[in-house]
Amino acid sequence: MQTRHSSALLFAHVVLSVANPCGAQLVEIKPDRTDGIYRVGDTVHWTVTWRGSSNAPATQYTFKRGGLTDVGHGSITFSNNAAALETKFDAPDTMLVELKWQPDRLSNRAVVGAVAAPEEITAAAPAPRDFDAFWQAQLEKLKQVPPNPQLEQGDTRKPGVLYWKVRLDNVNQTHIQGQLARLEKGDKFPALLIVQWAGVYALHPDWITGHAAAGWLALDIEAHDIPIDKPDSFYKDQFAGPLKDYWRIGNDDRDASYFLRMYLSAVQALEYLMTRPDWDGKTLVVTGTSQGGQQTLMLAGLHPKNITAAMALVPAGCDMMAPTVGRASAYPNWYSSTWDKDAEKVRETSRYFDVVNFARHIECPVLIGLGLRDETCPPATVLAAVNVITSPKEVVMLPTSGHQDENGTQRPFEKRRYDVWLPALLQGKPAPVNK
Repeated sequence: MQTRHSSALLFAHVVLSVANPCGAQLVEIKPDRTDGIYRVGDTVHWTVTWRGSSNAPATQYTFKRGGLTDVGHGSITFSNNAAALETKFDAPDTMLVELKWQPDRLSNRAVVGAVAAPEEITAAAPAPRDFDAFWQAQLEKLKQVPPNPQLEQGDTRKPGVLYWKVRLDNVNQTHIQGQLARLEKGDKFPALLIVQWAGVYALHPDWITGHAAAGWLALDIEAHDIPIDKPDSFYKDQFAGPLKDYWRIGNDDRDASYFLRMYLSAVQALEYLMTRPDWDGKTLVVTGTSQGGQQTLMLAGLHPKNITAAMALVPAGCDMMAPTVGRASAYPNWYSSTWDKDAEKVRETSRYFDVVNFARHIECPVLIGLGLRDETCPPATVLAAVNVITSPKEVVMLPTSGHQDENGTQRPFEKRRYDVWLPALLQGKPAPVNK
C-alpha cells in the first residue's frame, strides 16, 4: 500500500472469516474482501447468511460510517437463508454494519467492519496550542518527586527468577504500585515496561515472570494507586466505591483528571527502570493493550528519546473529538461523558490526553493492532493516531476482531508482538518492522 510518510508502514492483510466470532452465531456477515480494506469509490458487497435451524427471523441492518453516523438502514429479506447488502465508500473512513434479529436481545446482534484508504484517515481536531507546554510543566513537577523505590521480594514459583512487589512515589503524594522480575543470574538486562488495560484488578506474577525467564528486566504497573495482590473482593469494592467510573474523575479539568496521575505514573516507572543498575542501558520497550495501549503510545510520545520500541494492541484514548466529524469515539468516551458537567470543558480537557497529540512526537518503531469491528476503541480512532506517527511503524489489521481476543481473532498481532518483535528486541536487534 502507499503511505503518507516515508517511514515504513504495513497494514497486514489477515485473511480470516468475518463472521461475528462471539461464540456460536446464527447470522454470518462477510464483505467481499477478506481483509476488509478498500479504496475510496469502491462498493462493498456484503453477504449475510442465516445459520439457524429454523427460518430466518426478521432482521434489521444499519450502516454506520465511522462506527457512528447512520448512512443507511432497513430490513433484510432472506432468500434460501441468504441476503446481500451494499455500501460505497465516498471518502477515507471505516464502515460498521450492525445486524439485529428477533427476539430482540443482546445476543441476537452481529457487527462487521471495513475500511477505505486507512492511511488517509485524519484526526478530528488539532492539538491545543499549549499542549506541549502543559506536558513539559507536568514533567518538571514529576522531576521534583524522587521515585523512592520500595521493594518487597516475593516467591514467583519459577526457578531462577527473582520477583518483587514495587512501590514508587508519584505526584500529589500518590504512588505507583507494581511488580518487577528478572533472572537471578546475570548483571544487565534489557527492560520491558507493561502498562495495564482498563478496570480495577490484581496483577498476577505470571504476567511478568515469563518475560523475566526469557531475559527481560520486566516491570508491570497498576493503573491505580492500589495494592497489587488483594482478594477479588477488594477490587470489586474499589470499583464500586472510590474508583467507580474512575475514567470520569476530573475529566472537566486537565489538572484534576484521573489520567494525569496515570500518565505520569508511566513516566515515573519508565525513568525508574532507567536508574536501575541491572538495566543494560540500551533496550527499553513499552507495551500494553486497550488502556495499556493508550499509555504505551502516550509514553512513546512524551518520552521519545529513550524508548527503543512501543507495541500497542487496540489502543484506547485516540481521537477524542471524533464525534465532531461523525465518527465513534473510543474509551474513555469523554466526548459523551458530560451529563453532569460542562460539556465544553470535558471536551477541551480531553484534547490534552488524546493519544493522537502524543503520537505526533513518537520517534521509536511502533507495532499497533486494531480490530475492524471494535466498538470500544473504533478502528478509525486508532488510524487517526497511526497516521501522525512518522517513525517506522507496522499496523496489523484484524478484520474479524472486536475489542477482545474472541476465538483467537487477535492472534496475528500477538504473534508479531510475542514471537517476532520481543525476541528480536531482547537480542538487541532493531525492531523487525515489516516493510
